[in-house]
Amino acid sequence: DGFSIGTCPVFAHGLAFFGTGCFKAQLFAIGVDGEGDVTGTKVAWKTLKQVPIMSSPVAAGDELYWVSDEGMATCVDARTGEIHWQERLGGGHLASPLQAEGRIYFFGQDGRTTVVKAAAQFERLAENQVDGTVIATPAVVDRTIYLRTDTHLYRIGKE
Repeated sequence: DGFSIGTCPVFAHGLAFFGTGCFKAQLFAIGVDGEGDVTGTKVAWKTLKQVPIMSSPVAAGDELYWVSDEGMATCVDARTGEIHWQERLGGGHLASPLQAEGRIYFFGQDGRTTVVKAAAQFERLAENQVDGTVIATPAVVDRTIYLRTDTHLYRIGKE
């Protein structure tokens, strides 16, 4: 009553990935080649482990990535749901992660962005800090990230 949180679905490998949002957060991978109620026939996998309520997953290569609201980042095999790694990034995370050029970007509420290699093995590449609180998922336009905090709007990219 009074609110509605819906994560955005992601499509890769013939599967739609989506979170259920509030109350009992689950992440589903469902085949998109069915008709009608596919609940019992097209669910490739689902998980309740460190699933975010707010943010959406992101697909890159053969993997799917997400971060829980509490800051636990997860990488799984997109086709099977097998966990490759889980790493605590620290702090709250409400914005959806982004992928670009072989990297996954996780945006913490505290303004810290953690950049990891898009791979089945965890490798932290960088951490960057901006002023302000990050809640909204950044926008990407023409190889440029637009990151909004409660106090600033950042444009991050090459000239």
